[in-house]
Amino acid sequence: MTADIDKTAGPGDAPATGPQPIRAIPVRHYGRYITALVAIALLVAIIYAFGQGKINWHAVPDYFFDDRITTGVGKTLLLTVLSMLIGIVGGIVLAVMRLSKNPVTSAIAWFYIWFFRGTPVLVQLFLWFNLGLVFEYVNLMPFYKDYWSNFMTPLLTALLGLGLNEAAYMAEICRAGLLAVDEGQTEAAHALGMSQGRTLRRIVIPQAMRVIVPPTGNEVINMLKTTSLVAAVQYPELFRYAQDIGQVSGAPVEMYFLAAAWYLIMTSVLSVGQFYIERYYARGSSRSLPATPWQKVRAHLTSFSSRKVTA
Repeated sequence: MTADIDKTAGPGDAPATGPQPIRAIPVRHYGRYITALVAIALLVAIIYAFGQGKINWHAVPDYFFDDRITTGVGKTLLLTVLSMLIGIVGGIVLAVMRLSKNPVTSAIAWFYIWFFRGTPVLVQLFLWFNLGLVFEYVNLMPFYKDYWSNFMTPLLTALLGLGLNEAAYMAEICRAGLLAVDEGQTEAAHALGMSQGRTLRRIVIPQAMRVIVPPTGNEVINMLKTTSLVAAVQYPELFRYAQDIGQVSGAPVEMYFLAAAWYLIMTSVLSVGQFYIERYYARGSSRSLPATPWQKVRAHLTSFSSRKVTA
């Protein structure tokens, strides 16, 4: 901001009786205007290019709420929730094992994390699907016995491939959150007579959630997108149904755009939920909570109206 000071008074004039009001003039940010124009020009060019392409855009709204697509959306969300539950529970167990003073349990957790983080998810899905070459039967004594091919259904393959892989990543996230809590908290809890398990539940984990929640939200969004890989093991979710409709209708590319639109909608909803969850757990660490999207919009509108009144 710059300031204009009244310089009309001559040297012989009497000094002013009080401080003069300062008229603030906003600084012009010409770089912002240029960047905005360039961004708008690029957006218009991209829209024009897609509009001139040989794509049947009418097929997208025609199939957007098709029964197969909505069923695929439901199965995608279900697979995301179940896989994340396996990942979160497994991650907590692995994190506690990794931090254990028992070298055996710590080594087992380290090996698990090393293996599942070191191999691609798609490779793990194919390994689970084809383990019938190693285990011909699944024999649980009097409870269950069947061929591996009958036991390892596409849904079970998807849950094991996604959930067990996610557990390795969640283990490191949980371990980072537990290590972020000061050791004095644990020592104080033990001095009060709390057991190790109760100290984790009542003292350590609630404070660690502030560190665990943000990356966990990212993992949920990433899991939602990663579910598209299970189409390779014949599980019918959103991407698989979009592929099938594209082959039958003769509009495969259009169905890919349709699937992308649904993924964008679901990830946007999850992003909003992640924001409010992070805001909830930030209550004890921030002096003031971050503004919600509506509060930001209202603040901008208020500042804009106040500038018009001042002008």
